[in-house]
Amino acid sequence: MSPALVLAAGEASEHRPLIITLFAVFVAATLVITVWAGRQTRDAADFYAGGRQFTAFQNGLAVSGDYMSAASFLGIAGAIALFGYDGFLYSIGFLVAWLVALLLVAEPLRNSGRYTMGDVLAYRMRQRPVRTAAGTSTIVVSIFYLLAQMAGAGVLVSLLLGITSDGGKIGIVALVGLLMIVYVTIGGMKGTTWVQMVKAVLLIAGALLLTFLVLLKFHFNISDLLGKAADNSGKGSAFLEPGLKYGATGTTKLDFISLGIALVLGTAGLPHILIRFYTVPTAKAARKSVNWAIGLIGAFYLMTLALGFGAAALIKPDEIIASNKAGNTAAPLLALHLGGVDSSWGAILLATISAVAFATILAVVAGLTLASSSSFAHDIYANVIKKGTATEKQEVSAARWATVGIGAVSIVLGALARDLNVAGLVALAFAVAASANLPTILYSLFWKRFTTSGALWSIYGGLVTAVVLVLFSPVVSGKPTSMFPDADFHWFPLENPGIISIPVGFLLGWLGTLLSKEEPDAGKYAELEVRSLTGAGAH
Repeated sequence: MSPALVLAAGEASEHRPLIITLFAVFVAATLVITVWAGRQTRDAADFYAGGRQFTAFQNGLAVSGDYMSAASFLGIAGAIALFGYDGFLYSIGFLVAWLVALLLVAEPLRNSGRYTMGDVLAYRMRQRPVRTAAGTSTIVVSIFYLLAQMAGAGVLVSLLLGITSDGGKIGIVALVGLLMIVYVTIGGMKGTTWVQMVKAVLLIAGALLLTFLVLLKFHFNISDLLGKAADNSGKGSAFLEPGLKYGATGTTKLDFISLGIALVLGTAGLPHILIRFYTVPTAKAARKSVNWAIGLIGAFYLMTLALGFGAAALIKPDEIIASNKAGNTAAPLLALHLGGVDSSWGAILLATISAVAFATILAVVAGLTLASSSSFAHDIYANVIKKGTATEKQEVSAARWATVGIGAVSIVLGALARDLNVAGLVALAFAVAASANLPTILYSLFWKRFTTSGALWSIYGGLVTAVVLVLFSPVVSGKPTSMFPDADFHWFPLENPGIISIPVGFLLGWLGTLLSKEEPDAGKYAELEVRSLTGAGAH
């Protein structure tokens, strides 16, 4: 265990009552909000879309809360602390991705659907096969994203409570999973949205505080900060230049391109982001909420620069790696160093920042679970299994049971992924979303000839390609930082499959449509086009 981690654990043990109190306050406050919102959840529209009562600013705040996950706070800070310039590429990709969501997806999606992505696809295609595919894709993407949050939670609480055993870390992952199930089953979209809004404010405030303290430490001289980070990293000027992680070989350069494509295109296909567009009353409000989200998220990602380079400047890289192989504890350790490693202020700052990060994880996992359980209940249960005969009460009940099942799967997989970099894990979710969901959404909205066969080829083809490439990549086996470090069955050399799987998703959608004998319904497409552009007849 690194000296920093020993000190962190030591300080944590001295101030354990304070730490436990802070965590308890955060959890209790969010549970109170959830119960309050749950009492106002009366029907399916309330459970899935919060009754469409949120303003553009409220939804923008909730969207940013949903998006600024453990990957943003823990993973990006760790990636920058260990790899400098190349780590910051995550921040750029996550932010630029919002332009795709704003320009291509937000407004037409809000106009065209009710609760899920499946609504948009089923409008002009055969309901049952398309809804089954959309529901399957939503659940798989959500579980990939949940892995990152669970891994972050295990790392974070283990650091605070000085837990080093694998059993203890797995227990923490299970606790987060149980809390997530409670949030969604009781609060639905209303409870989840309010928790996300509170969490966004806390996270931005926490990042702002750390950024201020880092800059204060270097007398607001950014050049000094970057110089110290480069020196302390042991890499010199290479730390501030491209290529430290993604430039050594042709394979790593390809990995960088693959990562960039996945990050930029993935957001517009993420289920937990897409369902947020349905919580506002109009398409105009959906567009405005994305504008608010871009502003808030942009400010936050600028601050990740200070967090990552601050950690690189103040903490030795071997200490960060000894604490967590993937660097996920860089931000909490930075808080400890800024407050004073051997001081009460250090422990208090560590506990506060970690509690904020924990609140972040809880809010994001609730959003993800809600997206996947809603898609199961609305697309698969109500429209495929029950063929449209399910009552709203039965549908919401199915969503709650689905939440329990998805929570259980996430706990098991999260325990396996506890040593992987959470930003890298989220990038995998982006790749799967961009491969399976984005081609189908864009073709449905903008290609008149698109058919049910094309949609199924695109969703299943993109999904299977992305998942298979991930399973046989260095993320799962073949490296010390893999999910199974002692095994090696990888044959795909890249850590992100986006460069292959995303074009495959688009290509299969086009090919499946051309080879299909069915004739697309021109009238339905005309209706969808008018509705997506004007909002006429939108729910």
